[in-house]
Amino acid sequence: MRLITTAATAALFLSIGTTVAAAQPVSTDSPRAAIARTYLDALVSHDASAVPFAPDATRVEMGLQTGSSGPGLSNELNYSILNQTILGTRDITFVEHGDTVTAYYLLDAGLGGTRMTTVRITEKFVIPVDKIQYIEANIQPFAE
Repeated sequence: MRLITTAATAALFLSIGTTVAAAQPVSTDSPRAAIARTYLDALVSHDASAVPFAPDATRVEMGLQTGSSGPGLSNELNYSILNQTILGTRDITFVEHGDTVTAYYLLDAGLGGTRMTTVRITEKFVIPVDKIQYIEANIQPFAE
């Protein structure tokens, strides 16, 4: 399964730019927002070891299921060739309602450390207690 297939493909073909940034821990994050932030950090670091997925976690991107287990999602974050194009996330805002955290952010992608495009992501995380159970991602073009 491809975790970010659509996002990375869109990121490669939408626009050109030059600056990247990674998600930074924020002391004001709620516990659930902090968990969602571990996922955003893993998109950039390509290291999912800190992301607490439920064993049966699922991910849907643009209406298509792109992940069907916690270990599978971790594997995609760690090793997917398409995820290697992700250079940074920025302008991150979290909105929390019950056990759902929605992250709004910009994702920068490119090759060789050079940003080639940015997309706007809205990613909803369902975190019942302390593990990500479900992720739903929507991607839009972004022009600076």
